[in-house]
Amino acid sequence: MQWNLSDDRPIYVQLMETITLAITSGELPAGSRLPSVRDLAAEAGVNPNTMQRALAELERSGLLYSQRTAGRFVTDQAAQITEKRTELAMEQIRVFLSAMQDMGYTAEQALELTRRAIREEK
Repeated sequence: MQWNLSDDRPIYVQLMETITLAITSGELPAGSRLPSVRDLAAEAGVNPNTMQRALAELERSGLLYSQRTAGRFVTDQAAQITEKRTELAMEQIRVFLSAMQDMGYTAEQALELTRRAIREEK
């Protein structure tokens, strides 16, 4: 995972976002076992308590679950992962549309520019 942490927001929230993105992108597949809290914390360069808090929150959200002696795992509920992926995509679309609106574009104009950009990518 790519850990790009900054000081502008709580670290545990950024850890949650990074892990969530890894799950929704398939980098951490459904049902896969996560490294230990200490290993993840060392990899991210954060305190293990901070990583523990992020993982506990992701458990509460249902993206992760624990098995007492085996560790933490990504949910095997594909529908839940798909729902979270769609939620993240919708957030990005809202940010994009807001930025386009700030530049004076309507949603329809932003859509047309998006189509144009897609055609240019091909």
